Amino acid sequence: MNKQLKVLFIMLGVYALCAFWTYAFFTDQLAVASAPMPDMGVSKAVLGLANAGIVLVVYGLLGMIGYQFARKLDLPAIFSEDGNWRRWFYIPLVLGLACGVFVIIVDVLFAPINGFGRLVHPGYPVSILASISAGIGEEIAFRGFVFGLWGLLLNWLFKRFNGRTLALWISNVIAALAFAGAHLGTMLVLTGASSVAELSPALIIEIFLLNGIIGLVAGERYMKDGLVAAAGVHFWTDVVFHVIWGLV
Repeated sequence: MNKQLKVLFIMLGVYALCAFWTYAFFTDQLAVASAPMPDMGVSKAVLGLANAGIVLVVYGLLGMIGYQFARKLDLPAIFSEDGNWRRWFYIPLVLGLACGVFVIIVDVLFAPINGFGRLVHPGYPVSILASISAGIGEEIAFRGFVFGLWGLLLNWLFKRFNGRTLALWISNVIAALAFAGAHLGTMLVLTGASSVAELSPALIIEIFLLNGIIGLVAGERYMKDGLVAAAGVHFWTDVVFHVIWGLV
């Protein structure tokens, strides 16, 4: 097994462990920032194991497909192998911290006009587990899979025009928009709205602005340094916003 896949499987293992820990020990805190957990008629340990299994199967499949997409696009895939590990650690750290501060400022500005108020945070320590889970899982899904799929399609379409760079950046925008749109489901649950049309336009703009920017920054790192770097941007953004700001 090559180093790229080893790192991918380590990431999946960490994600699965976080899923188990969250559902086995902290289900009561999940209702703070998501839908209350219904009674499944099983113990919390079984619920945790089930979610860990789902993570390994679903995100493992998405991760492997995304890995193949990245290889066909001649992207770093999981991490850049040029030996300069600082590029996929320190740069994502700085960008993530900056994005986290940006999210805080925008959320404070939108809170009086979005019809919802400030965005909610999972309780501590679930906020840390959620930051790790989102950083790994959502990047596998949106940067690895969605970005990769559109990258292949658009690269094929623009091939005769030598438009690889354009294809990748359009794919980055599409993946960022999909990433932002996926967060609207949580807002429907939290607001009690039955459709997106019932949400405040200001709230929709805020969700797309915040998550769209994070997605674009993570996508740029993904193109240059791989999935680990993209997950780093996402993780540190969530640490600043959901963990630190959530505690404050």
